[in-house]
Amino acid sequence: MSGALIVLEGGEGSGKSTQVARLAARLERAGHEAVSTFEPGDSELGGSIRGLLLDDTDEPVAPMAEALLMAADRAQHIEVVVRPALERGAYVVSDRFVPSSLVYQGVARGLGVDAVEAINTRATGGLEAAVVVVLDVSEAVAAARVPDARDRMERAGRAFHVRVREAYRELAGPRGWVVVDGSQDADAVEEAVWAAVAPFVDAGSA
Repeated sequence: MSGALIVLEGGEGSGKSTQVARLAARLERAGHEAVSTFEPGDSELGGSIRGLLLDDTDEPVAPMAEALLMAADRAQHIEVVVRPALERGAYVVSDRFVPSSLVYQGVARGLGVDAVEAINTRATGGLEAAVVVVLDVSEAVAAARVPDARDRMERAGRAFHVRVREAYRELAGPRGWVVVDGSQDADAVEEAVWAAVAPFVDAGSA
């Protein structure tokens, strides 16, 4: 089997970054090349876009502008990070991908899932994740994990983040995303993530 795109999703404070690092390390211990990455911002151009998306601005960011900036970052991310790694047979473990846009801009910002999905189908050239794992945590757990210095998205307000969590749970079933209880200790979450991912990993050396 050649490589695959594996995506970890969830709201702010869900533990994605920790589990991306753990999963990539586990894949490497199993003899695979693993590339850990994130959205938005894991490219030179993407870093500039991330600043526009998450830093304070002098005017509100329109939801459609936010969605298009996310899609622009994603198109560049795929071009310079994701596809080259997949083409050489690596496993790409990404902290966020298209599901984030469906949830944050499609549902929580009210643009509509279909509209945001159409934008991202063009941005990704049809590339899809082999598996999407959603780390689900309660509002209390998330609040305890998010740092005091928060970016624009993290400061979007309680109602927004409640809707984000609801949207992940609502979309997971119809779209085949695997929901994992992210409030467990990190080792338990790692095992649950691995159980979801293992069927998509080359069993010859996993």
